[in-house]
Amino acid sequence: MANEKLPRDVHPAGEELNAVEEPAAGAGVETFGGRVQVQWDPEAQVTTFGPATYFIEFLKTSGLWEEWVKECPLCYQSRNAPKKEEILATVLLSVLAGHKRYARITSIRADGVLPQLLGVERLRSEATVRRAFQQGAEEDYTLWMDRQWNVTFEPLWHEEWILDIDATVKTLYGKQEEARVGYNPTKPGRPSHSYHAYLIAKLRMVLNVDVHAGNQTASEYAQPGLWGWLDARGREQWPSLVRGDVSWGTA
Repeated sequence: MANEKLPRDVHPAGEELNAVEEPAAGAGVETFGGRVQVQWDPEAQVTTFGPATYFIEFLKTSGLWEEWVKECPLCYQSRNAPKKEEILATVLLSVLAGHKRYARITSIRADGVLPQLLGVERLRSEATVRRAFQQGAEEDYTLWMDRQWNVTFEPLWHEEWILDIDATVKTLYGKQEEARVGYNPTKPGRPSHSYHAYLIAKLRMVLNVDVHAGNQTASEYAQPGLWGWLDARGREQWPSLVRGDVSWGTA
């Protein structure tokens, strides 16, 4: 009789508080260096290059990387010169790292994993990258980049869209090409560049940027670049509306 009065378990036992979670299985990612296994560790330190693996897989699957490298007009004659792929890989990874100066390339130069993901032997120094683009005609490099941009944005031209034009003043430090004193409300007297950007409205996707001297912020300096950009495309790719600041069309 005593056993019949004991309390019964109404609810099942819960999970153990000290249960150890099994690490998540890794995901296979295709890169230019072969297939790699990516596994996330919640206790590891954060790296800014974790998502770069998936972006490199996108470049490989879409063929954008091979076409970008193939069409680049950069060419060396010396046998001791760096490979074109190494120069472009260094530039790409530096941009993905958020670098805004050539000198910061040094922070990724010693990385031993990233070059392999892009299929190159190593990354190059910031001095090598500087010298690489000092040779050759500016028109050739501009045409090269415009062609690559067209491939990226071509699917969007079949929809109605609005082109926004915006001018931005970027203050400069040290001696840089075309660094001049112009309209600068935040730091008067500081040399600057003037960026005239063309964007897809609402998406805020940048289509092109013309860099001018700091004293060339007026719309008259951006209009030649705008009309040249539009004339290079068929009218079926033109925007439904071109929208600029209040001074556009008057100066």
